[in-house]
Amino acid sequence: MIRYHDFRHNGLTLRSTLHIPEGPAGTLWPTAVFVHGFASNRLELPSFVGMSRLLEANGIASVRFDLSGHGESDGDFFDVTISGEIAETRAVVRTVRTLDFVDPGRLGLLGMSMGGVVAGIAAAEEPGISALCLWSPAAVAPFEIGSGYLKGRSLAAQIEKKGYFDADGYRMSPELVEDIAGLDVYGRSRAYTGPVHILHGDADDIAPLEYARRYLDHYAGNAELEVVEGADHAWATVPHRTTLHQSTLRFLRRHLRR
Repeated sequence: MIRYHDFRHNGLTLRSTLHIPEGPAGTLWPTAVFVHGFASNRLELPSFVGMSRLLEANGIASVRFDLSGHGESDGDFFDVTISGEIAETRAVVRTVRTLDFVDPGRLGLLGMSMGGVVAGIAAAEEPGISALCLWSPAAVAPFEIGSGYLKGRSLAAQIEKKGYFDADGYRMSPELVEDIAGLDVYGRSRAYTGPVHILHGDADDIAPLEYARRYLDHYAGNAELEVVEGADHAWATVPHRTTLHQSTLRFLRRHLRR
């Protein structure tokens, strides 16, 4: 069953899609909250929709929401910061716990790309997350942007000329650039002690695999990395996407359907 829900945060409406398994009235379901990537939305390239349907068929509910400035949610992308996205994710998680179909003691987080970075930090800073799954986490972002360049183009030069950096048609503000460059991805994620499952392709040329491997050096033995041969950042073949979804299902079933 699909429902829609509007979350409110800092005066903005964050729009979402809820997938709820069929069952007796009043059932409280284990639930996964999905966090999409940079300049994406709650559909997401490796198919958040397909993943939600698969979870629903296996007794796990899900909440897919658009971060502010993305998709159907309020706000302008120019006002986006990663700190703001972390705060929004935490606020959504707190509200999700109160929804009438959610078991608040069985709540997972799933993030894609930059959403994986956001989810990893939110899980560490928002109590009560039972499981964390990261798809192609873009932990490279602070290092790349901290170098002063993005996709080979000077951030400072564009910002000085235009007042923003043109990121594939999205206006990155100086505040967003500074926020990402100063983000301590691993340090802020490491406090999470629950189970972590990281899925990353070895052909990912957006978020290199080496940065996913570094997570293992910061977690306290509670994280596992599954490297998928030939998979790119978007998991853009049927076999790779099937592997991604089935591995995620096994992980969330193991840790949420207890």
